[in-house]
Amino acid sequence: MRRSVDQRVRAGLVVLLLTTSVQAGAADEEVRSIPTRKGVTQGFLLVSPPVTPTASLILFAGGDGHLALSPASGIGALKSNFVVKMRQRFAKAGFLVAVVDTPSDRTDDRNFRTSKEHAEDMRQVIAALREMAPVPVWLIGTSMGTISAASVAARLTEGGPDGVVLTSSVTFQKTGETVRTANLGDIRVPTLIVRHKDDSCRASPPSDAPSLSRWLTQANPKEILTFEGGTPQNVDACESQAHHGYFGIEPQVVDAIVAWIRAPHQS
Repeated sequence: MRRSVDQRVRAGLVVLLLTTSVQAGAADEEVRSIPTRKGVTQGFLLVSPPVTPTASLILFAGGDGHLALSPASGIGALKSNFVVKMRQRFAKAGFLVAVVDTPSDRTDDRNFRTSKEHAEDMRQVIAALREMAPVPVWLIGTSMGTISAASVAARLTEGGPDGVVLTSSVTFQKTGETVRTANLGDIRVPTLIVRHKDDSCRASPPSDAPSLSRWLTQANPKEILTFEGGTPQNVDACESQAHHGYFGIEPQVVDAIVAWIRAPHQS
């Protein structure tokens, strides 16, 4: 792992939980749903740690963000996505984990991730997690999920997260949202940028990481972690089995993220 650092710029609510246990041999995972906007509910898979949590994490999958959560089988789609696949490792590190689905009024998060409605849904999830455990709440997005994590953190200056992690950030699309449209300059919490030096996905060039760091004008601290290696498969460069998804080194990447979250941060 290579590391580059840029730290130049200084920058209760009780929610009804509608809970159903997953019948898939994972006793520590539950499908939950909370009311958010009028007539809308937000579903997520809650993964409880084996110990008292030291932080809570909201994980945003890439792609269209639709997990197809169901009470009977849990996650029905995007199972191989980096953060979805690694949810248990995050939980075993002592974090309460919520893997969020699309809200009930959508089956696709595309061109929704930077919206005020998405931020409001996540405000309610953050509040719900804080009711469960009085610990810091961090947002972790991968690929298209980085747009959600960045935009929610930028919009929620009150009642928002305590930190953000962006992995394989989407900085380029011919049309639609990217982290460039997420008002990165409004983020005021610790922010970690994670990249694979050989990520060849056109949407997430690792060479854009220094620019991302510069755009985070109020985030403090901020850091770039650069990884290499792994065992990429013969798939599209933007798939989770490629360097884009840290295939073959996922545990190493998660452990580095965990260590960064655990480190003392001043905001």
